[in-house]
Amino acid sequence: MRIRSIAILVGLLVASLLAAAGGVYAYDSSRSDVIAKGVRVSGVDVGEMKPREARAVLQRTLLQPLRKPVTVRYRDRRFKLTASQARVGIDLDGSVDSAMARSQTGNMFTRTVRGVRGERLAVEVPVEVKYSKAAVKRLVKRVSDKLDKPARDADVSFAGGQIERKPSRTGRAVRTAALRRRINAALLSLDGPRTVRVHTRVVRPKVSTQKVAANYPAVLIVDRGSFRLTLYKNLKLAKTYGIAVGQVGLDTPAGEYKIQNKAIDPAWSVPDSDWAGDLAGQVIPGGTPENPLKARWLGVYGGVGIHGTSDEGSIGSNASHGCIRMRVAEVKELYDEVPVGAPIYIA
Repeated sequence: MRIRSIAILVGLLVASLLAAAGGVYAYDSSRSDVIAKGVRVSGVDVGEMKPREARAVLQRTLLQPLRKPVTVRYRDRRFKLTASQARVGIDLDGSVDSAMARSQTGNMFTRTVRGVRGERLAVEVPVEVKYSKAAVKRLVKRVSDKLDKPARDADVSFAGGQIERKPSRTGRAVRTAALRRRINAALLSLDGPRTVRVHTRVVRPKVSTQKVAANYPAVLIVDRGSFRLTLYKNLKLAKTYGIAVGQVGLDTPAGEYKIQNKAIDPAWSVPDSDWAGDLAGQVIPGGTPENPLKARWLGVYGGVGIHGTSDEGSIGSNASHGCIRMRVAEVKELYDEVPVGAPIYIA
């Protein structure tokens, strides 16, 4: 009798356990497609939701804000990057699947106890925002193409025989790396601002207005009409000399040139011209009476140059065969002041 009673009790216990296990299994199975309490996806509570409902909530709260365009702003200029251009998106299905997987933490018994007690998991599932980095790169280039402004070096113009200073100007350059980072951050943000401000840096000219004069240690301006050659040192008037220029038909060429070469007592390579007579084609040594290139030579263009003359009475007239004649003492003085490469403008 005693053995029979024990057997009955054991049977009842087993039956109870089986019934309890069945109940646990049934409860756990009934919640296999329900996200556990306390599960959040990027801050959005999806606990007690089924996957379809969770996807709808996430699309409304997470995806919709991402569809707003990102606006890049510089003063009154605007540049937009739409969601379609940026190909912005999030993996809603993957996020919901992760939430479901995290809900299954433990076994059916621990899940049942947690469910019955109303306990929360405190699980945060991150959302991965995807976008086209190439689209961001194109936007940054478009912004920099529109906003970048090169610096302008100070310079000098000799047009018309006048020295005209062209002032320098600072430039502007978009800080492209910083802009790219801010656009990336805006695209990834689920609740942050969608407007990005452009930061720029100042581009300094290599030659400022204050320093341009140092680039011109000597400048020569020749006025054929007044038979004057003016020397400027660092763009300041230094001295004016009387000159003779080319005869009619053998005019001294007008235009802007540079001093090509220099020589003391230069040899004269006589051109094959009718006016050269018997000397045509010869080379006359420097310092000889037959050589009209007296004392100094500053080559300008082809066979044209500045030189001293023994015929100082010709100064102030159209007397040469194209060269610029000067008094011997003055051409020696000028020679020491003017380097090769110095600009000369003949008006």
